[in-house]
Amino acid sequence: MPYYHIDMQGNEIELPVTKVVCIGRNYLDHIQEMHSAVPEAPLLFMKPKAALCHMHDNIVIPTDKGECHNELEVSVLLKSPLKNASEDEAKAAIWGIGLGLDLTLRDVQAALKKQGQPWERAKSFDNSAPLSGFIPFHLVDNLDDLRFSLTINDDVRQKGHTELMLHKIIPLIAHMSSVFTLDCGDVILTGTPKGVGKLMPSDTVIASLENYLTVNTEVVAE
Repeated sequence: MPYYHIDMQGNEIELPVTKVVCIGRNYLDHIQEMHSAVPEAPLLFMKPKAALCHMHDNIVIPTDKGECHNELEVSVLLKSPLKNASEDEAKAAIWGIGLGLDLTLRDVQAALKKQGQPWERAKSFDNSAPLSGFIPFHLVDNLDDLRFSLTINDDVRQKGHTELMLHKIIPLIAHMSSVFTLDCGDVILTGTPKGVGKLMPSDTVIASLENYLTVNTEVVAE
């Protein structure tokens, strides 16, 4: 089924489907678990339109490219374009907040890192960005106090709190807009906390944004 943005009631949001802009290494605990270095500037990468899919549908993973890992993140949907935006302009451009999975082919990524190559082959494959519905921004109390979690087969694998982000959401969006234009309908994935791990077909998955939304889904093979 083609992807389109939806709200929490499953209603279509009349915004175009464009790209996903992501930040890597935005939580110190995840940097430490991956034995990575803290970047001097936000580490940015993109996923194409074909990466987008609905999280409430089955999470489809390739099984012939090594391990596919979960990375749960707070997602942001933009309702207007941004270029060299101020923080006030970045805030005004937000349609809503949700959750997204930055699915990552970890073995592929490790090989790319070793060769000093970009990560797109590990991060940007079809269906690599399952998204929840979006909560209208005016219903969200505080972007810097959002708690979220990922449960796999009844075990809590990831727990995150946006207060612990190295680059908070509004300044991050403003910074992204200084690097390249953000378009109406773009989705921002804001980084993952520790707890990344291998997904397997038949895994049951619960993604939760505390006080706002919960998505129940399942992993299936491509």
